[in-house]
Amino acid sequence: MDSMKRVVVLGSTGSIGTQTLDIVRMFPDRLKVVGLAAAQSRDLLNQQAQEFGVDRTVLFAEDGMEAMVDLATMEEADIVVTSVAGVIGLEPTFAAIQAGKAIALASKEVLVAAGEVVMPMCEQHNVLMTPIDSEHSAVFQCLQGYSNDQIDKVILTASGGPFRGKTRAELEQVSLEDTLNHPTWRMGGKITVDSATLMNKGLEMIEARWLFGVEMDQVDVVVHPQSIVHSMVRFTDGSVLGQLGWPNMRLPIVYALLYPERPRNELPIWNPVDTPTLTFEKPDTETFSALNLAREAAKIGKTMPAALNAANEHIVNSFLKGRLPFLGIAKAVEYVMNKHVPTETTLESILDTDRWARTVAEDWVRKFGLQ
Repeated sequence: MDSMKRVVVLGSTGSIGTQTLDIVRMFPDRLKVVGLAAAQSRDLLNQQAQEFGVDRTVLFAEDGMEAMVDLATMEEADIVVTSVAGVIGLEPTFAAIQAGKAIALASKEVLVAAGEVVMPMCEQHNVLMTPIDSEHSAVFQCLQGYSNDQIDKVILTASGGPFRGKTRAELEQVSLEDTLNHPTWRMGGKITVDSATLMNKGLEMIEARWLFGVEMDQVDVVVHPQSIVHSMVRFTDGSVLGQLGWPNMRLPIVYALLYPERPRNELPIWNPVDTPTLTFEKPDTETFSALNLAREAAKIGKTMPAALNAANEHIVNSFLKGRLPFLGIAKAVEYVMNKHVPTETTLESILDTDRWARTVAEDWVRKFGLQ
């Protein structure tokens, strides 16, 4: 029998965190939780700790960043699942890498804002980073046995969200309820809005650029409404490999935690005859400008992706509170990007940029949002 992997989960009460614990329940002889962290859900955190027999827990709202870092670097841990929302995941993930812990990554901020320093850090400390996002997991799986110089294109698939095929004029009056009605995935509010604007895919493009060591021009997006093909890789010889399955985050979590194994599990198995028609189309980047904004931010580099990410997070949260219309999201992010002067990427400059971008985004909402 293979050895037990000892797991710390940062963001254990969120969607990915709770599904990660489902996987631990599925493989109790292979995975053991040794640390749990949450932002502010004390009751659920305590329930999880009691169920899994965990002595080390952190509630960020009360215990602070130092406690998060201590948890992520604890000697007993083998792998740290970073699924905490926002930039609070940056510092503990940096520390975990420097401590030689394997990383199972679900938090976009780590690579969007800091990929330029995170990936060299992983190489320096001989740390394996396995992606949990279904798209990046798919690419990671397709690349097994191949080198980066054999990649021609990384092709990320997008469902298209609830507004696929709509014009800008049709999007003028869409409601919050319309926006949160995702056709294939059930996710939290912020990521569901990002899927509707296609910013989610823009952020994933930046992640892929760093995770797989390719240029932004090598990362494409294709709309695939059925969400069965989770992403593809086109190689230099013209061959294309893809990873297929039901839209279920638990499968990429299993792969991220137990890589390179593929253990049998209880998850639903996809059969080609269940979805005989799979379709693909180009994204409408004129209507959904977030893709172009993300590509531009990545090409500018330095702290611009951090500004993009922070502005978007603040603006989306404002939209969820009814403070601006749907089409205002991309406008506000572009406004922040136009005001940002990028600096070299360090942990300090990323955190400074994050605070600055949120302040500027809030200024936009107060000036141009719904009164």
